[in-house]
Amino acid sequence: MLRKATVGDVKKIQKLVNFYAKKERMLPRSLNELYENIRDFFVYAEGDNIYGCCALHVDWEDLAEIKSLAVGSKRCGKGIGKKLLEECLKDAKGLKVRRVFALTYIPEFFEAFGFKIVDKKELPHKIWSECIRCMYFPDCKEIALVKEI
Repeated sequence: MLRKATVGDVKKIQKLVNFYAKKERMLPRSLNELYENIRDFFVYAEGDNIYGCCALHVDWEDLAEIKSLAVGSKRCGKGIGKKLLEECLKDAKGLKVRRVFALTYIPEFFEAFGFKIVDKKELPHKIWSECIRCMYFPDCKEIALVKEI
């Protein structure tokens, strides 16, 4: 079942995201960061288990970021990531956000949904406030993609 995340989901979201972070497939998230941004998240849940998560974080009046899109390894290939991304895009449209971007190590997934690779320099400086705190800054290997809504 796809639904908005709750504070009770935070530790499970962190476990899922940080599983992939340890494999260097996404960035880790702290509990503090997840609690502060829980309203951005959607989860795919079955019973008490969280098998997928994705966040839409609004950065400015016309720009939002897809963050922390992760699906548990036992559920990969079942369309959960697609459902989560589509829900975030629907949310962005409802908020009247014109552009959505993602920073990822797996650009092919996002390209399948109409995202286009762009130079990170095309993104506004405001989005880099989080990057400055990242352990990979300034040598980030993530690829930037943008989708017009």
